[in-house]
Amino acid sequence: MRVRKNPSSQSPRQRGVSILFALLSLVAMSLATLALVRSVDTSAMLLGNVGFKQDATAAAEQASRQAIKWMSANLASLEADNPAAGYYASTQEFGADGTTVKPPVDVTGEMIVSGAADARQLVDWDGNSCATALSGTFTGCSIRSFPIQTKINGNSADYVVFRLCSKPGDFMADSSVQCAQRVPGTDACPGNKGGLKYGGVALGCPKAVAYYRVVVRVRGPRDTTSFTETIIHF
Repeated sequence: MRVRKNPSSQSPRQRGVSILFALLSLVAMSLATLALVRSVDTSAMLLGNVGFKQDATAAAEQASRQAIKWMSANLASLEADNPAAGYYASTQEFGADGTTVKPPVDVTGEMIVSGAADARQLVDWDGNSCATALSGTFTGCSIRSFPIQTKINGNSADYVVFRLCSKPGDFMADSSVQCAQRVPGTDACPGNKGGLKYGGVALGCPKAVAYYRVVVRVRGPRDTTSFTETIIHF
């Protein structure tokens, strides 16, 4: 007489293999869950950092307005440096003669120089003579910024203003003062009588004025730092 085995029955060895595969599946699912959690945490952190960055950039706009407000109230004295107010009547990249070239001004402290390692000037944003900058990487730290006393949405802000001229002085009276101007040369208006046409004459005959560069640094939570630059004229 033949004895048939039940096909549904499994040997202990077969049951052990099934448990092994189940354990491997659980490990794979656990790793996938852990990767998903880490991905969500990283995304949330990135979104938070972007939000802080955008908030700092928005605060820089208010700081720029305060700098422009100060300049508007001191138009008569914008031909001379005022380091205490964070204002310079030149780009600070030329000597007193307006022609001798000085190292470029590195407002962010991250400029890559192709020549000598110290060929740049830094802005003393923190009022500590650039103590936090790498030693031997700059020639000077005499450019002072102006700190805004009241925080803007929890962000601290400083600004420095440069007139885009080769040196201080009245560029309309002193030809040795070279400036980036809205209207070069003279501010005299052509005598077109009876009517004006597009391309014939500038409406209002604007006076030649210099441009100004307003650089703002804003620092916020999580060591967020934002730099903005605004070019204006009056």
